[in-house]
Amino acid sequence: MHTPPVVSSQAWEAAREQLLVKEKAQTRARDALAAERRRMPWMAVDKTYAFEGPAGKASLPGLFDGRRQLIVYRAFFEPGVFGWPDHACRGCSMVADQVAHVAHLNARDTTLVFVSRAPQADIARLKARMGWEIPWFTLTDSFDADFGVDEWHGTNVFVRDGERIFRTYFVNNRGDEALGSTWSYLDLAPFGRQEEWEDSPEGYPQTRAYEWWQRHHEYEAGIDPWAGKLDEKIALNKEHARQSAGGAT
Repeated sequence: MHTPPVVSSQAWEAAREQLLVKEKAQTRARDALAAERRRMPWMAVDKTYAFEGPAGKASLPGLFDGRRQLIVYRAFFEPGVFGWPDHACRGCSMVADQVAHVAHLNARDTTLVFVSRAPQADIARLKARMGWEIPWFTLTDSFDADFGVDEWHGTNVFVRDGERIFRTYFVNNRGDEALGSTWSYLDLAPFGRQEEWEDSPEGYPQTRAYEWWQRHHEYEAGIDPWAGKLDEKIALNKEHARQSAGGAT
Protein backbone atom coordinates (compact mmCIF):
# COMPACT_ATOMS: atom_id res chain seq x y z
CA MET A 1 0.00 0.00 0.00
CA HIS A 2 1.39 3.41 -1.01
CA THR A 3 0.32 5.77 1.79
CA PRO A 4 0.65 9.58 1.94
CA PRO A 5 3.77 11.06 3.55
CA VAL A 6 4.05 11.61 7.30
CA VAL A 7 4.68 15.30 8.02
CA SER A 8 5.01 17.76 10.89
CA SER A 9 1.97 19.40 12.50
CA GLN A 10 2.76 22.67 10.71
CA ALA A 11 2.94 20.95 7.31
CA TRP A 12 -0.27 19.04 8.09
CA GLU A 13 -2.11 22.27 8.98
CA ALA A 14 -0.87 23.90 5.77
CA ALA A 15 -2.11 20.96 3.71
CA ARG A 16 -5.44 21.04 5.51
CA GLU A 17 -5.87 24.79 4.85
CA GLN A 18 -5.08 24.23 1.18
CA LEU A 19 -7.74 21.54 0.92
CA LEU A 20 -10.21 23.65 2.91
CA VAL A 21 -10.24 26.26 0.14
CA LYS A 22 -11.56 23.62 -2.26
CA GLU A 23 -14.00 22.26 0.32
CA LYS A 24 -15.48 25.71 0.90
CA ALA A 25 -15.84 26.18 -2.84
CA GLN A 26 -17.67 22.84 -3.01
CA THR A 27 -19.98 23.92 -0.18
CA ARG A 28 -20.86 27.14 -2.00
CA ALA A 29 -21.41 25.21 -5.22
CA ARG A 30 -23.69 22.75 -3.42
CA ASP A 31 -25.69 25.63 -1.94
CA ALA A 32 -25.98 27.26 -5.37
CA LEU A 33 -27.17 23.99 -6.89
CA ALA A 34 -29.82 23.63 -4.17
CA ALA A 35 -30.94 27.20 -4.88
CA GLU A 36 -31.29 26.34 -8.57
CA ARG A 37 -33.19 23.19 -7.65
CA ARG A 38 -35.70 25.32 -5.70
CA ARG A 39 -36.37 27.17 -8.95
CA MET A 40 -37.07 24.02 -10.98
CA PRO A 41 -40.47 24.13 -12.74
CA TRP A 42 -43.28 22.12 -11.19
CA MET A 43 -45.13 19.32 -12.97
CA ALA A 44 -48.81 18.90 -12.15
CA VAL A 45 -49.87 15.46 -10.93
CA ASP A 46 -53.45 14.99 -12.10
CA LYS A 47 -53.67 11.20 -11.93
CA THR A 48 -55.11 9.47 -8.87
CA TYR A 49 -52.91 6.93 -7.07
CA ALA A 50 -53.75 4.42 -4.36
CA PHE A 51 -51.54 2.91 -1.67
CA GLU A 52 -51.96 0.57 1.27
CA GLY A 53 -50.66 1.71 4.64
CA PRO A 54 -50.74 0.55 8.26
CA ALA A 55 -54.12 2.25 8.66
CA GLY A 56 -55.56 0.93 5.37
CA LYS A 57 -56.02 2.59 2.00
CA ALA A 58 -54.21 5.87 1.33
CA SER A 59 -54.09 8.35 -1.54
CA LEU A 60 -51.12 10.39 -2.74
CA PRO A 61 -52.48 13.45 -0.88
CA GLY A 62 -52.80 11.24 2.19
CA LEU A 63 -49.09 10.41 2.06
CA PHE A 64 -48.34 14.07 2.81
CA ASP A 65 -49.84 13.51 6.27
CA GLY A 66 -51.04 17.11 6.39
CA ARG A 67 -47.69 18.64 5.39
CA ARG A 68 -46.82 20.61 2.26
CA GLN A 69 -43.78 18.67 1.05
CA LEU A 70 -43.47 14.95 0.36
CA ILE A 71 -40.36 12.87 -0.40
CA VAL A 72 -40.98 9.34 -1.70
CA TYR A 73 -38.25 6.71 -1.89
CA ARG A 74 -39.03 3.61 -3.97
CA ALA A 75 -37.53 0.68 -2.02
CA PHE A 76 -37.37 -2.81 -3.50
CA PHE A 77 -39.00 -5.25 -1.11
CA GLU A 78 -41.28 -7.64 -2.93
CA PRO A 79 -41.37 -11.10 -4.58
CA GLY A 80 -38.50 -11.49 -7.01
CA VAL A 81 -36.13 -9.19 -5.12
CA PHE A 82 -32.99 -10.86 -3.76
CA GLY A 83 -33.60 -11.63 -0.09
CA TRP A 84 -37.39 -11.92 -0.27
CA PRO A 85 -39.28 -12.52 1.97
CA ASP A 86 -36.79 -12.04 4.80
CA HIS A 87 -35.02 -8.94 3.50
CA ALA A 88 -35.40 -5.96 1.23
CA CYS A 89 -32.81 -5.18 -1.45
CA ARG A 90 -29.39 -4.74 0.15
CA GLY A 91 -28.93 -1.25 -1.27
CA CYS A 92 -32.41 -0.11 -0.22
CA SER A 93 -31.80 -1.60 3.22
CA MET A 94 -28.64 0.46 3.53
CA VAL A 95 -30.60 3.58 2.59
CA ALA A 96 -33.20 2.79 5.27
CA ASP A 97 -30.44 2.26 7.83
CA GLN A 98 -29.03 5.74 7.28
CA VAL A 99 -32.28 7.75 7.39
CA ALA A 100 -32.21 10.34 10.17
CA HIS A 101 -35.08 10.77 12.62
CA VAL A 102 -38.03 11.98 10.54
CA ALA A 103 -39.20 14.41 13.27
CA HIS A 104 -36.67 16.94 11.96
CA LEU A 105 -38.11 16.75 8.45
CA ASN A 106 -41.63 16.97 9.83
CA ALA A 107 -40.65 20.17 11.63
CA ARG A 108 -39.91 21.67 8.21
CA ASP A 109 -43.38 20.74 6.88
CA THR A 110 -41.90 17.72 5.08
CA THR A 111 -42.94 14.06 5.09
CA LEU A 112 -40.64 11.21 4.05
CA VAL A 113 -42.12 7.85 3.06
CA PHE A 114 -40.84 4.62 1.51
CA VAL A 115 -42.97 2.65 -0.96
CA SER A 116 -42.68 -0.98 -2.11
CA ARG A 117 -44.88 -3.67 -3.61
CA ALA A 118 -44.67 -5.94 -0.57
CA PRO A 119 -47.90 -6.37 1.43
CA GLN A 120 -48.21 -4.36 4.63
CA ALA A 121 -47.87 -7.44 6.85
CA ASP A 122 -44.44 -8.13 5.35
CA ILE A 123 -43.40 -4.48 5.58
CA ALA A 124 -44.42 -4.33 9.25
CA ARG A 125 -42.47 -7.51 10.00
CA LEU A 126 -39.37 -6.20 8.21
CA LYS A 127 -39.50 -2.80 9.91
CA ALA A 128 -39.85 -4.35 13.34
CA ARG A 129 -36.93 -6.68 12.78
CA MET A 130 -34.64 -4.01 11.34
CA GLY A 131 -35.65 -1.22 13.73
CA TRP A 132 -36.91 1.11 10.98
CA GLU A 133 -39.58 3.69 11.81
CA ILE A 134 -39.95 5.31 8.39
CA PRO A 135 -43.58 5.44 7.15
CA TRP A 136 -43.75 2.68 4.52
CA PHE A 137 -46.59 2.12 2.06
CA THR A 138 -47.53 -0.57 -0.45
CA LEU A 139 -47.76 0.31 -4.15
CA THR A 140 -50.97 -0.88 -5.81
CA ASP A 141 -50.92 0.77 -9.26
CA SER A 142 -48.64 2.43 -11.82
CA PHE A 143 -47.13 5.03 -9.48
CA ASP A 144 -43.65 3.50 -9.74
CA ALA A 145 -43.73 3.25 -13.55
CA ASP A 146 -45.17 6.75 -13.93
CA PHE A 147 -42.42 8.31 -11.83
CA GLY A 148 -39.37 6.45 -13.13
CA VAL A 149 -38.87 3.94 -10.33
CA ASP A 150 -40.37 0.70 -11.63
CA GLU A 151 -37.03 -0.96 -12.42
CA TRP A 152 -34.60 0.89 -10.17
CA HIS A 153 -34.63 2.76 -6.88
CA GLY A 154 -35.17 6.51 -6.89
CA THR A 155 -36.45 9.47 -4.91
CA ASN A 156 -39.34 11.67 -6.06
CA VAL A 157 -40.26 14.98 -4.44
CA PHE A 158 -43.73 16.53 -4.43
CA VAL A 159 -45.35 19.69 -3.10
CA ARG A 160 -48.98 20.31 -2.21
CA ASP A 161 -50.56 23.67 -3.00
CA GLY A 162 -54.08 23.56 -1.67
CA GLU A 163 -55.75 20.57 -3.33
CA ARG A 164 -53.20 20.38 -6.15
CA ILE A 165 -50.05 18.25 -6.13
CA PHE A 166 -46.91 18.87 -8.17
CA ARG A 167 -43.77 16.87 -8.83
CA THR A 168 -40.77 19.11 -8.19
CA TYR A 169 -37.69 16.87 -8.36
CA PHE A 170 -36.39 13.36 -9.05
CA VAL A 171 -33.03 11.70 -8.40
CA ASN A 172 -31.82 8.11 -8.79
CA ASN A 173 -28.70 5.99 -9.28
CA ARG A 174 -25.71 7.46 -7.41
CA GLY A 175 -27.67 10.65 -6.88
CA ASP A 176 -29.67 9.18 -4.01
CA GLU A 177 -27.18 6.73 -2.51
CA ALA A 178 -25.89 9.40 -0.10
CA LEU A 179 -29.33 10.57 1.03
CA GLY A 180 -30.41 10.01 4.60
CA SER A 181 -29.49 13.11 6.57
CA THR A 182 -32.10 15.76 7.34
CA TRP A 183 -30.09 18.29 5.33
CA SER A 184 -29.67 16.10 2.26
CA TYR A 185 -33.43 15.60 2.03
CA LEU A 186 -34.30 19.25 2.67
CA ASP A 187 -31.84 20.35 -0.02
CA LEU A 188 -33.99 18.37 -2.50
CA ALA A 189 -37.27 19.84 -1.29
CA PRO A 190 -38.95 22.75 -3.11
CA PHE A 191 -38.69 25.06 -0.07
CA GLY A 192 -35.23 23.85 0.96
CA ARG A 193 -34.05 24.08 4.56
CA GLN A 194 -36.23 27.19 4.97
CA GLU A 195 -33.46 29.13 6.69
CA GLU A 196 -32.78 32.84 6.21
CA TRP A 197 -29.30 32.42 4.72
CA GLU A 198 -30.61 30.41 1.75
CA ASP A 199 -31.09 31.89 -1.70
CA SER A 200 -34.77 31.15 -2.29
CA PRO A 201 -37.52 32.79 -4.35
CA GLU A 202 -39.30 35.70 -2.69
CA GLY A 203 -42.00 34.68 -0.24
CA TYR A 204 -40.65 31.23 0.54
CA PRO A 205 -40.94 30.22 4.22
CA GLN A 206 -37.73 30.95 6.13
CA THR A 207 -36.64 31.18 9.76
CA ARG A 208 -33.32 31.63 11.53
CA ALA A 209 -30.95 28.70 11.53
CA TYR A 210 -30.48 27.00 14.90
CA GLU A 211 -33.70 28.44 16.31
CA TRP A 212 -35.97 25.74 14.87
CA TRP A 213 -33.58 22.87 15.65
CA GLN A 214 -34.72 20.67 18.52
CA ARG A 215 -34.13 17.22 19.94
CA HIS A 216 -36.48 14.91 18.08
CA HIS A 217 -38.81 14.35 21.05
CA GLU A 218 -39.15 18.08 21.75
CA TYR A 219 -41.10 19.01 18.63
CA GLU A 220 -44.23 17.07 19.46
CA ALA A 221 -43.91 17.76 23.18
CA GLY A 222 -43.91 21.50 22.50
CA ILE A 223 -40.70 22.05 24.46
CA ASP A 224 -38.92 25.35 23.86
CA PRO A 225 -35.18 24.50 23.81
CA TRP A 226 -34.28 28.19 24.07
CA ALA A 227 -36.24 28.97 27.22
CA GLY A 228 -33.94 30.95 29.51
CA LYS A 229 -31.04 30.75 27.05
CA LEU A 230 -31.17 34.09 25.26
CA ASP A 231 -27.40 34.66 25.41
CA GLU A 232 -26.69 31.24 23.93
CA LYS A 233 -29.25 31.88 21.21
CA ILE A 234 -27.63 35.19 20.27
CA ALA A 235 -24.16 33.64 20.25
CA LEU A 236 -25.25 30.80 17.99
CA ASN A 237 -26.87 33.18 15.53
CA LYS A 238 -23.68 35.25 15.40
CA GLU A 239 -21.63 32.13 14.80
CA HIS A 240 -23.97 31.02 12.03
CA ALA A 241 -23.74 34.44 10.38
CA ARG A 242 -19.94 34.23 10.55
CA GLN A 243 -19.88 30.77 9.02
CA SER A 244 -22.32 31.72 6.28
CA ALA A 245 -20.25 34.76 5.35
CA GLY A 246 -17.09 32.68 5.25
CA GLY A 247 -18.59 29.78 3.36
CA ALA A 248 -17.67 27.33 6.09
CA THR A 249 -17.86 23.67 5.23
